Order: sequence, then C-alpha cells, then structure tokens
Amino acid sequence: MTLFADSQHSDVDLAVIGAGLAGTGLAASLRQRGYDGTILLLEAGRGPGGRAASRRRRDDLLWRLDHGAPCFSFSQPPQGCLAELWNSLLEQGVVQSDRGLVVGLSETGCLVDPPDHPLLQGPRFRGVPTMASVPEALLQLAGSKTQGAFGERISSLRRENGWWCLSGQLRARSLVVTGNLLAHPRSLAMLGWRDVPLRSAVPLNVDPSLDAALEQIAEMRATVRWNLMLEFPRCADHLPRQIWLTSEAQEKFGIERIVLHRQQDQRLGLVVHGLDDGSPITPASQPGLLVEQELRQRRALTELLLPWPELAQALPLARSLGVMRWGASQPLDYPLPTSLQWCESSAVGFCGDWIDGPGFGMAEGALQSAVDLAAQLI
Repeated sequence: MTLFADSQHSDVDLAVIGAGLAGTGLAASLRQRGYDGTILLLEAGRGPGGRAASRRRRDDLLWRLDHGAPCFSFSQPPQGCLAELWNSLLEQGVVQSDRGLVVGLSETGCLVDPPDHPLLQGPRFRGVPTMASVPEALLQLAGSKTQGAFGERISSLRRENGWWCLSGQLRARSLVVTGNLLAHPRSLAMLGWRDVPLRSAVPLNVDPSLDAALEQIAEMRATVRWNLMLEFPRCADHLPRQIWLTSEAQEKFGIERIVLHRQQDQRLGLVVHGLDDGSPITPASQPGLLVEQELRQRRALTELLLPWPELAQALPLARSLGVMRWGASQPLDYPLPTSLQWCESSAVGFCGDWIDGPGFGMAEGALQSAVDLAAQLI
C-alpha cells in the first residue's frame, strides 16, 4: 500500500470510501482473488481503522488507545476466503487471543456475570499492538497498486459518462461505500447535507438494483455512541479488560460498557462507551452535546468505578482526551441483502457490518461482507 499523494487529478479502477475493516478487507480479498486494477481507499480519518481505529497523540508517541471496537469475535469459525485472510493475520501475530477479564456491573454497582451479548460469545481476539494494526495489515496485503488518501471526507458524488467523480478531478470506474452515510437520509440532519449523495448521483429508475438498495438502507437504524477517552496514571495489573453494564444499569447510567487499555509504560487508557439519549444531532448542536456527554459520563464514573478503589481514587486526576461520536456505532435492523451488494448498472457496491449475514453488526460481518463483495466484483 502506498500513500496517494494527489487525489485531485487521477483516474482509478476502484474507489473505496472508508478504510476500516470492510474497505481494507475488500482490497486484500480482491488481490487474493487476482484483481489487478488500481484501488484507492478514501478515509476521513488520519489513518486506517474505522470502528477499529486507535487514537494517537502528537504529544505522546507511545500512546495508543482503541476508542472504538476493543476486540473481534466470530459467531462461527471463518471459512473459505475469510479464513485465508484471518489466518494470514494470525500468522503475522497482528491478532491474538484476548483473554482479558470481562465482568458485569449491576445498577447497584455490584459485580455480576457479564450480560449475554453477541460480542462476548465465543473466542475473542484483539489487534496487536492496537486494533488499527488489523486494517493496516490488510492494506499491506492489498499490495502496491492499492493506495490510501487519508483526511479525505467525501460529501458529494457525481456519476458522469460511466465514471464516478468524487473529489476535484478524481474519477473511478467503480465505487464501493463501506458505511451507509452517503446513502442514508440521517446524513441530512447530522451533517447538514442538502440531499443523499448516492441518490443525487443516480436518479430514481436508472438502476433498479440501486433503487432497491437505497430503499432498504433508508429503513436501517443504528445506535449512536459517545465514547469518552481518559488517561489514567499507572495502575495495578488486576483490573478487568471490559466492564459491561447490565440492561438495568445501562438504562440508569446511559453507558453500555467501560474498556481498559493498558499502555506500554503501564499507564491506563479508559474508554466509556456512552449511549445516546435521543437529542437531535446537527452540526450546530454537536459541540454542546460533546461537552454534555463528557460531564455526564464523568459523573457516572464516580459511582461505576467504586468496585475498583484505585481507579475511583485516580478519577479526579484522569486526563480527558475528548469524546468521539460514532454516528452509526452498530446497525440494529433491516440489513442489506447480499444480492444488493453490487449494483451493476451504476457500478456501485456496498460492504460493512450492516450487510446481511454472519456477524451482522460485528467486525466479523464487516470482513465477511468484504469477502462476499470481492467475489461479486471478480
């Protein structure tokens, strides 16, 4: 993989919007199947990762914090091309078993068994040294004809003379979106867009497959998360890896779980996966909501961390690294059928954890959808 230095004046065979597990997995799977075209991944973040992203700090080069998904799990053992991809990551040591302790916490602050959640079923794995290492490794597997442009947010699309026009003079013969923001009406309010970009690019009745896909996508709901990131001083080794709140505790505190990520120098990164309260999110309201969510979650932590006195005592000294808003943290319903992943007439495809199949709403689903789409493209 090479950095795409000039994304304003180039033509590529395939443009992929999003460099998370689905986007990088698609590129790697295409190469695995012998695809020889040029691939460009366009990512709004500063590096690959998506929900497997890791926070880095300019003032502390050793600091790495997984502020999205803390681990991988599978509903069934990987098969076929997915197994090939996964096994290559295992052989490289990029993913390893995550044996960290997972505990549950009740609404009264008592330690209980963790809730029955798909993310906690079966073996768990974590990226090494961080979750972002996994999409980074997939990009390497995608080879030198795959390039990445980071810090590149796409907000408009045009379809002209058989080409997808994305940014400046950038054109692509085919387009894949790995998140559904460019296709979902919720983007209008959350980002202040005037229209749904994919719908504007390809009018109704031009491509029946795309019409069906966009109709299905419009029905989808997804959870919103407000993830507070904190830096704690050095802490003991006996702390759990994940603290999951029971359903009653989640309703009381507005928090799903707390994830601890130990650093190389024994400092501790802590991520609070905060639930959304339904307040309208717009470009104007978001700054205030970020402040409100941080204050609310820090107040909740004063009670939630009591079972671990060392953490509770260090909380007032914990340094805030900000709140990350995930606008579609986990899809809930109406998955896109695999039959609609590729729309031939308009040369646009979809992959991500919101596609129907094993691991829907999980990292497994993101990777499986990438493998499935690669088969259709080939």
